[in-house]
Amino acid sequence: MTSDVLDNTHSDEIAAFLAVAGQGSFVAAGRLLQRHPTVVSKRVAAMEKRLGVRLIERSTRQVRVTPVGEKLEQRLRAAFGMIAEAEQQAISGASEVRGVLRLALPAAMGRLCIGPMLPAFLREYPQVSIVADYSERLVDIIEEGFDIAIRIGELDDNRLIAKKLCDHRRILCASPGYLQRHGIPHSPQQLAEHNCLRFSGLASFPQWRLYAGDQQHTVTPKGSLTANDSESLLAAARDDAGILGAGEWLMSRDIAAGRLVRVLPDWQLDPTGGVFLVRPSARFPAATVLAFKHWIEARFSPVAPWIESNEPARGNG
Repeated sequence: MTSDVLDNTHSDEIAAFLAVAGQGSFVAAGRLLQRHPTVVSKRVAAMEKRLGVRLIERSTRQVRVTPVGEKLEQRLRAAFGMIAEAEQQAISGASEVRGVLRLALPAAMGRLCIGPMLPAFLREYPQVSIVADYSERLVDIIEEGFDIAIRIGELDDNRLIAKKLCDHRRILCASPGYLQRHGIPHSPQQLAEHNCLRFSGLASFPQWRLYAGDQQHTVTPKGSLTANDSESLLAAARDDAGILGAGEWLMSRDIAAGRLVRVLPDWQLDPTGGVFLVRPSARFPAATVLAFKHWIEARFSPVAPWIESNEPARGNG
């Protein structure tokens, strides 16, 4: 054959040849294929002509497969068996929660919020293994072969199927010690008088675009520390270094513990956004992908896990 892909004609010829070889006659092969025996005979003859070999010896009494035909029959039946096995594996992979799940996670949120939850998923689904990639870069999950990605902010890739897990806000915070020494800003304009900790991965960097309802104000904060790692900036904010603008998920535990307090609580960076689960396609998703989707949706319901963890424990009285 000159092509790796069978056309319909070749498929019909192969089906006719295997039917004759298995049934022992053109009449029986015709009944099996629901075709007239002469149609079956013509297809086998066309296959012989195309291959340049005799596959079937014909006589008035019987039909006999030649030695070359017997070898070809064996290999074709083995090939069809492999195809059937591959199809069954595909069906099984789509219906059973098992195998390798490749996740693309935002670096800081992945380490602090998503990663600690993954062992619970693996305990619930012991036949699954996870390969997690933690990175702040925007991975191409289709080209790089990821099953699922968690993304923060806004989505603009229409090739992906997205499920919003929760809203996402970027807020301003500082330590009580910093505010005691440098004062509390009461308007976005007063941020110019403060040392600001700047995340260079922000889409609007070096600007901060602040929103409060219908109000909008843009500032270009100045500060002694700029970094592309939000955890290092969080550590600096705890250590009285300045005012940090970052995701609520990053600072919520420190706010709950009193290590940080909100600054300009009526304002936030970016007007809208969310935390999204994204995957390449909605068609025929594997059971493992759906299992993780449903599982992590439950972790974010009724509220995001970093908010839920901040609720004080309630006693029985």
